[in-house]
Amino acid sequence: MLTGAATALDRLACMSTPPSLDDARARLQELISALAVVRGRVTLASGMEADYYIDLRRVTLHHEASPLVGRVLLDLMDRNDLGDVDAVGGLTMGADPVATSIMHVAAASDRQIDAFVVRKAQKSYGMSRQVEGPDVAGRRVVVVEDTSTTGGSALTAVEALVAAGAEVVAVLVIVDRNTGARERIEQTAGVPCLAAFSKDDLGL
Repeated sequence: MLTGAATALDRLACMSTPPSLDDARARLQELISALAVVRGRVTLASGMEADYYIDLRRVTLHHEASPLVGRVLLDLMDRNDLGDVDAVGGLTMGADPVATSIMHVAAASDRQIDAFVVRKAQKSYGMSRQVEGPDVAGRRVVVVEDTSTTGGSALTAVEALVAAGAEVVAVLVIVDRNTGARERIEQTAGVPCLAAFSKDDLGL
């Protein structure tokens, strides 16, 4: 009886142990391929057409995938020597679950990284803010996106953050569609645009 109980507890402990970073990345890639990639002719938000669509909200709002997103992107930030980052966020709404995932994963490691939300336009009422959440003035921030086709959403967020007094140090995306967004962001914003996966990683 005692042995059986101990075995059950051992299994539970193993289940609650976080996967290695390599395993987390591999599993996230599997979930993106299985949940987010929709094949067929579609018109993207940018107006461009493609033979597939990557609906990453199916991943960033998924119970298993969300913590993996935070872990993989936090590691991407660390590996690229971005220094101390105070907050992450981007243009609502695609960036919102990405930012909160990073915030929660960081908190689990006793790292203090806030999240923020960038509105598409400044509010005309209340405090008239475009960047919602903890104040970003004088803080080092990273703009996050699930994916980007033209870079327009990320650049809108960068512009709003600079106007709010933040220091933008990088842009992070989960999947780079390889459609010129990275190059446009880096040229226009003057900061690195880093991706966890490329479309080639997903076989697209």
